[in-house]
Amino acid sequence: MSIAGKRALITGVQGFTGRYMAAELKAGGYEVFGLGTQPSDEPGYFQADLADGSALRELLATIQPDVVIHLAALAFVGHGAADTFYRVNLIGTRHLLEAIAACGKVPDCVLLASSANVYGNASTGLLSEATLPAPANDYAVSKLAMEYMARLWFDRLPIVIARPFNYTGVGQADSFLLPKIVAHFRRRADKIELGNLDVSRDFSDVRAVVKAYRGLIEARPVGQTVNVSSGKSHSLREVIDMCSAFTGHSIEVEVNPAFVRANEVKILCGDNARLRELVKGWETPALDETLSWMLSAD
Repeated sequence: MSIAGKRALITGVQGFTGRYMAAELKAGGYEVFGLGTQPSDEPGYFQADLADGSALRELLATIQPDVVIHLAALAFVGHGAADTFYRVNLIGTRHLLEAIAACGKVPDCVLLASSANVYGNASTGLLSEATLPAPANDYAVSKLAMEYMARLWFDRLPIVIARPFNYTGVGQADSFLLPKIVAHFRRRADKIELGNLDVSRDFSDVRAVVKAYRGLIEARPVGQTVNVSSGKSHSLREVIDMCSAFTGHSIEVEVNPAFVRANEVKILCGDNARLRELVKGWETPALDETLSWMLSAD
């Protein structure tokens, strides 16, 4: 499809991923509009609450986007209030879909960002989109519920569901694992508390993730669910070693039992074959490149 003049709406545009998504789409020639919860003077930005369905409908009728990338979510798994996951991730998404459907224009594509957390800890090895979900916390359940709810709209809206595995980059909050490790190395801390160092996870670079999202809204595999992952896994011990190699600084790791989960799967890795088929040439930088970028950021 021709991009010139296409209107892209990003929910959660002020968030970690949203800022990179806006830059990616602007660079690709889209006219970008954004929704967020905080006030801002940014052109094309609208302050909105996903809980306010009527206000959302008014906004969508005004913007009438050609593509929608829905990133707004409560994403920190350790967040204490379980109800909030469902209000934001499930009900908020339903309000958005209602507003899109009522806006007077059917968009080319609506991309909903779910999460590989829906796979849970029950399956090991390479996880494909056909792997049976087994969510193990309220965040993951809220995202899987969102996926099922979205299916009710498949006959009315061109929806694509993305399931990103872990990803990171400059600007991600230190409450997330890799930024926490990087922050400790940047300030040359003596020690860090972590969980099991030998679990391996799939990490992508946020800059590659937003390229994947852009590729998916342009490929438009409507009705499909697509993993966004590197296809490789690295242990936390490897992450520590990579950071140490870049900084020349050694750090003492204390294993905090509170961070160790019982029966934790040792290796989780995402099969990205479907994504690579849909978005030709897509790849994510090697993890050491991403960590180097984060360690050297101003």
